[in-house]
Amino acid sequence: MNDLSTLKNTRPTKGRKRVGRGNGSGLGKTCGRGHKGDGSRAGYKRRLGYEGGQLRLHLKLPQRGFSNARFRTEYETVNLYQIDQSFEDGDTVNIESLCKKGLISGKNKKVKLLGEGKITKKVSFEMQSISSGAREKLQKAKLSFTLDA
Repeated sequence: MNDLSTLKNTRPTKGRKRVGRGNGSGLGKTCGRGHKGDGSRAGYKRRLGYEGGQLRLHLKLPQRGFSNARFRTEYETVNLYQIDQSFEDGDTVNIESLCKKGLISGKNKKVKLLGEGKITKKVSFEMQSISSGAREKLQKAKLSFTLDA
């Protein structure tokens, strides 16, 4: 009868490398590490791109190209459903009020309103940017919004 207790591994197993067991083993004396140098020492790890003390290739090559990443404006994002949950009728949604409610972190960032969810509360918005989906929903709900620079 076959069950888990009678199963056997029939695949061939490779024995582990036994180093330092005499010259006849093929891995005696220096144990396959060679003579002297960093690689012969305990705890050695070769760093990526290391060239034996020579300046690494990626440091020799010139830096090329230009990236706009330093100049991009980063936005904190808030969705309509979050505002609907956190604010009451007649409130003004701006950076300060969003910080107080804990929806964004830091007053020095710009805020973008995204259109996920529904808005049922009559609130006014003072945002730096509004997505097209959110803009349509605000216009459909006849809510006022102003864009700050």
